Amino acid sequence: MKRIPLIIGRIISVAVLISALWGCAERKPGISEQGPEALLDLGLERLERNEYERAERAFQAIKKRYPYSKQVITAELKMAESQVRRKDFVSALLVYYDFERLHPKDNNIPYVIYQEGLCHFKQVSTIDRERTHVIEAKQEFERLIKRFPDSKYADKARGYLRKCLVHLAEYELYVGHFYFKMGEYEAALHRYEYIIQNYPDMGQYHEALEYISKCKKRLAEKD
Repeated sequence: MKRIPLIIGRIISVAVLISALWGCAERKPGISEQGPEALLDLGLERLERNEYERAERAFQAIKKRYPYSKQVITAELKMAESQVRRKDFVSALLVYYDFERLHPKDNNIPYVIYQEGLCHFKQVSTIDRERTHVIEAKQEFERLIKRFPDSKYADKARGYLRKCLVHLAEYELYVGHFYFKMGEYEAALHRYEYIIQNYPDMGQYHEALEYISKCKKRLAEKD
């Protein structure tokens, strides 16, 4: 019989503990109740854990509910970073373009333009595919270098700009070879000459010269 009060006491203690835990859980504010600082901390924490979509919800909440807070700049940049990390380059580009439109004088603009170029570059496919993304990447890197030549991101952009030019030169060489194999020597000649004139230092110069000579020889034989 002496054990009954002891058992009852333990039951009561457990009940009090559970009640306290439930009370803490109920008092913890949801994402819709948190301020910009707490939301930013939450988003950064989720981003660190690679919970990208959950992180983006926190960043989006800042942008939507606290558009004039000092946290909104970081939230917008981290939103795009999260999208880049999960390879949603199209969505990231929209965020970066919007950032540049809304904050044209912000100190992060060189970084944003660099990321715009990088988002296009990451979508560049094989040499035989259309060149839209490589051309747009090239334009963004050139814009960055022109506007902010001393930025550390301009230095990075110069490396990617060369990669864009190499890709474009290889594309011209690929198309030239295609025309050459088809016996379209005039069209092929134009492609090879374009390489010599526009991409002389990208590594295709000597091969282009060789095929220019071949094209002229085949065209002369036709005459």
